[in-house]
Amino acid sequence: MISRQWTGITSEEKAPVYIAHLQNDTFPQLSSMKGFIKASILKRKVPEGVEFLIITEWESPEAIKQFAGADPEVAVVPPAVQEIMIRYDKAVKHYEIAG
Repeated sequence: MISRQWTGITSEEKAPVYIAHLQNDTFPQLSSMKGFIKASILKRKVPEGVEFLIITEWESPEAIKQFAGADPEVAVVPPAVQEIMIRYDKAVKHYEIAG
């Protein structure tokens, strides 16, 4: 299994908007993809606002390509999310789940 991790920072005011986007748009889309296992939203306050760590779990690197496309290292950040983020990763990190 593979863990896909991405971080982004938004203002405290826009944090609920981002959570709603994930829950109403992104996660339902992922749930329909073969090989998708689960997703988690982690957050913490930082001087700039709220930092999010989004973790998705997948059965294989091939499964991730359904969502991420041919280059799975490139972050998938829709324009609506780009507009509300102060700063975000352009690339993601993948880890093998060891246990």
